[in-house]
Amino acid sequence: MSLNPYAAEEKKTILGHPRGLFVLFFAEMWERFSYYGMRALLIFYLVQHWMFSDQQASVIYGAYTALVYIAPVVGGYLADRYLGQRKAVLFGAVLLTFGHFLMAFEGDGGQSAAEINIFWLALAFIIVGSGFLKANISVMVGQLYPRTDIRRDPAYTIFYMGINLGAALGSLIAGYLGQTYGWAYGFGAAGVGMLLGLVVFVLGKPLLMGRGEPRDPVRLTQPVMGVRFEWLLYVLGVLAVGVVWFLIQHQKMVGYLLGISGAALIAYVLFTAVFKLAREERDRIIAALILIVGSILFWSLFEQAGASLNLFTDRSVDRQVFGWEVPASMFQSLNSIYIILLAPLFAMLWLWLAKRGWEPSTPTKFGLAVVQVGLGFLVLVAGTAAAGAGNLTPMLFIFLIYLLHTTGELCLSPVGLSAMNRLTPAHMASLIMGTWFFASATGNFAAGLISAATGGEGGGVERVMSVYSNVGWLAVGVGVLMIIVAPLIRRLMHLDTLKDDEPSLAGQNEIGEPAAAGTRLDNERRP
Repeated sequence: MSLNPYAAEEKKTILGHPRGLFVLFFAEMWERFSYYGMRALLIFYLVQHWMFSDQQASVIYGAYTALVYIAPVVGGYLADRYLGQRKAVLFGAVLLTFGHFLMAFEGDGGQSAAEINIFWLALAFIIVGSGFLKANISVMVGQLYPRTDIRRDPAYTIFYMGINLGAALGSLIAGYLGQTYGWAYGFGAAGVGMLLGLVVFVLGKPLLMGRGEPRDPVRLTQPVMGVRFEWLLYVLGVLAVGVVWFLIQHQKMVGYLLGISGAALIAYVLFTAVFKLAREERDRIIAALILIVGSILFWSLFEQAGASLNLFTDRSVDRQVFGWEVPASMFQSLNSIYIILLAPLFAMLWLWLAKRGWEPSTPTKFGLAVVQVGLGFLVLVAGTAAAGAGNLTPMLFIFLIYLLHTTGELCLSPVGLSAMNRLTPAHMASLIMGTWFFASATGNFAAGLISAATGGEGGGVERVMSVYSNVGWLAVGVGVLMIIVAPLIRRLMHLDTLKDDEPSLAGQNEIGEPAAAGTRLDNERRP
């Protein structure tokens, strides 16, 4: 008799992958529908409804998106230590549903309106909910496979396509409704999407094969101050909404929080790696941290999409298509549409190169990503200059900048998600994934500052293009440097000795037997 209670379910696959992958796919798809639908409208909502200046709105946008990405550090820790990933994702989805529906209360607008406090509260619910959901649902994808399973990178690519299918639909539908019929319609559509994601995740629990459950279920049932410990954690999560409600209104404090907590987080991870892990595991953690730090510049430029690039598209781009002026928020879907079209091609490309020993290493892909995000801005600068002073920039160049940013993202984000999960021991998986999102938080906050700089002294198209030119050339230079040092980083990854965790369900193959230890990773194979 098999010792694996999920052996029968593990034999049932879709496209060669566990069925649980597609539960996570659809749950994350609807969550991203709500997040990116709201994000496509946020900068316009701040400027046009609440009447903030471009600079103020950019800093608020940067603080909000930074908090969305820093919150998974806490959510990942609580999931690792107490709740398990599944319960954390479920709780996060409930908070997100509340937050997105609260966004539909718009009031009369202006910063003196009482309804602005509901707006801040909605942002706080979304931030805390994202903290419990984002890192943990990504970790659950990895838990469906042994660490050396060659299906892992394709699985993350499939999962990433779900993210972007939701993001594309959210930007198109919520963006169109919000800028055509009213803010409440756009944000209301985002709320419906999040509710659907919650329903999918609850109904799909049996297909997850017990992955992501608490390490110590008994601990959660024990009382603390007369309250069941699990419920106490949920109460603390709700109280955290109040803390974030205060922070989102004081953006400078978010910057200080990022600096202090970032230094503490890196110090903690390094301390753990140096003093508690074997040499090879320590080196892998250091390699992961180098990649994490290198991603910050990428995200600070990539995230201009929802801030300065969104405003530039609205004001300075010819958006006429057969007599219809396309709402600027709908262009936020371009990145996601490109990913849906290109992600399968990139997955096949990496596998084709890997079989011949030609695939770039993960650190090299990161360098290529940074080069491409810089080139995207330089292309837009060239297109605007070619249009001439006083003329609208042709729409073609918006398509081109999103194309280059997307190919860069495909070299970094799905590869980074997989690398974080692969390089870290199981007991640190959510913490390191949370650190990965922390880098995104730092990049997002920096993105807000860069966006604010485009609306600085003098303003106008010239100011925007000056900032874009400077950051574009900086990114190209840094990306080239990253490619040069990539072989040194790859040595720290010790891929030739990476083994599955045994014994565990995550370290079993499709029929419930332990996977072969020491298997080389196909996508990192070298001659």
